[in-house]
Amino acid sequence: MKLFTLDQLEAIAGALGDTKSGLTNPEIALLLASAKMVDPGKMTKRVRIYNAFAESQNSKRNRTNILEFIRLAMSPARYSREPYRFEPMRALLNQALAFAGLVVDEAGRLSSSEPAMTLPQAQRRARELRADLEGRGVHPDVLSFCRAELLADNYFHAVQEAVKSVADKMRKKSGVSDDGGALADSALGGEAPILAINGRATLSEKSEQNGFANLVKGAFGMFRNPTAHEARIHWAMTKEDAEDLLTIVSLIHRRLDAVHVSARP
Repeated sequence: MKLFTLDQLEAIAGALGDTKSGLTNPEIALLLASAKMVDPGKMTKRVRIYNAFAESQNSKRNRTNILEFIRLAMSPARYSREPYRFEPMRALLNQALAFAGLVVDEAGRLSSSEPAMTLPQAQRRARELRADLEGRGVHPDVLSFCRAELLADNYFHAVQEAVKSVADKMRKKSGVSDDGGALADSALGGEAPILAINGRATLSEKSEQNGFANLVKGAFGMFRNPTAHEARIHWAMTKEDAEDLLTIVSLIHRRLDAVHVSARP
């Protein structure tokens, strides 16, 4: 039976009990009870979680209850009133889980990933990726996604988050609340697009607008909704692939920065 090492338990408990982004003491009490674990009582949050995890694993010789605690803690529905808490906690937790070969996806589901082997691995990936992209002159809105917590398991999540930033910018500029391909169609499509990248005065300009809309739709289809294509979560993306894809996202951001915004029909 596979078990967590004590170092891994400490890292996971530290992420879940993080002072700024982690669980509250009442939440910890509720989750421990729900996961059928012994609550050691009020103390420092990360120590409380660690002690409960260690007791459960030592007494039962499995990590079933710990994994259940994590699933319950990372259920998106739990954060419906405070959605801003979910992603920071997921990022911290994934950095800790990376060393155990696990990852929590956007739907709060646990799955396997390639284990990180050394502590500086994710930080080194982030520095190298950022340096290469800066050399390419990539848009600053893309560089912000070259963070260690996004690269703890592979480069996929950095690209995924960068693509999300495209959708966010399009919604803010257009006022359209759609997502994915529907957002691209609503904001960039039609005879009088809300977001126009040119004057659409010639056939070539109209073709360019349509091509840009298809490029954005392709990016959304590839990365925006991995939970609908679960295998994508395990995509072993290379740094070279990530750089090329983030460069495309950079191009999209630059064109969006310069669009002409028309009134919604």
